[in-house]
Amino acid sequence: MDSTDRKLLSLLRENARMPVARLAKSLDVARGTVQNRLARMEADGTIVGYTVKLKPQVEEQTIRALMTVAVEGNRTDEVLRSLRGDPAVCALHTTNGRWDIVAELRADNLEAVDRVLGRIRLIDGISNTETSLLLSTHKF
Repeated sequence: MDSTDRKLLSLLRENARMPVARLAKSLDVARGTVQNRLARMEADGTIVGYTVKLKPQVEEQTIRALMTVAVEGNRTDEVLRSLRGDPAVCALHTTNGRWDIVAELRADNLEAVDRVLGRIRLIDGISNTETSLLLSTHKF
């Protein structure tokens, strides 16, 4: 991957629907170059899909939270498998430091958040958790 690929990916992160002609103009390359690079990155698995980003305000009724998770011993993979199966878990990140995993959670109301937290805390291999509700988003 070279600097043109990285710039192309950066443009697509901002707007995955940007037309190829505009991508080419922004990168100062031919349309065919952009199309070939996209095809190559899709084929080699660098690009695994395209998605839609929603403003946080679109899902006003959704409560978002970050849960940090400490895992017992070497059970991180086992805990990650369990967390992946929970519909309230939107994203998972492994980290270094005090916490082993950060999970982004979503629920419709505080009672649902309480049920999610209780369910996650019962997963074998989790030794401790800490949860913070996300109140507002300042950069998207």
